[in-house]
Amino acid sequence: MRLRNKPWADDFMRENDHIVVQEPFEWKGKWNNQFNKPEQPLHLEIGSGKGQFIAGMGKQHPEVNFIGIEIVKSVIVGALKKVKQAETDNVRLVNENAEDLREMFETNEVDHIYLNFSDPWPKNRHEKRRLTYHTFLDQYKEVLKPGGEITLKTDNKGFFEYSLVSFSQYGMILDDVSVDLHADEDPLNVPTEYEEKFSAKGQPIYRCKVRFTT
Repeated sequence: MRLRNKPWADDFMRENDHIVVQEPFEWKGKWNNQFNKPEQPLHLEIGSGKGQFIAGMGKQHPEVNFIGIEIVKSVIVGALKKVKQAETDNVRLVNENAEDLREMFETNEVDHIYLNFSDPWPKNRHEKRRLTYHTFLDQYKEVLKPGGEITLKTDNKGFFEYSLVSFSQYGMILDDVSVDLHADEDPLNVPTEYEEKFSAKGQPIYRCKVRFTT
């Protein structure tokens, strides 16, 4: 699907620079200073889309600081609108291509990472682009604090199975695995836009929570 260009997006983000961080790479090692409560845990969503998840999590968990990264400008402005509507001050957004999180975050700076409905890149020749490929796991391990957790949600069974194998081969600990999240009726689950769309069609939603051993 082709995304429409939104010529007002740049101005809208600049007008809301208290939410959309304008120079994110300059905040490496001091991200919590972006928030009113810098002592709180820092959670990161990679690929925030239209922002329903991160806005909902910010509202549900005022005791946590959240950062959402989304590369597509015409999409992140939708996330900005949702964060503003949620009227929460513990969410920041970043409009960047974070190919290497280590350029944006210091070692052990992040407490939790969310991978929601990431591109599964189903062709074998694109394996290195999958966000659960071992080179990405190297990044996550470095920026996460010891004991920090990764939560993955997807509708793609093949990508989910691949990720479980990748996590296991990396030596990670699987704390929770669900092959039908909505049937499990987790009252704390905050759905994404994609999640609601696929679930409405009867597609099971897969989720796992994993952490590094050291």
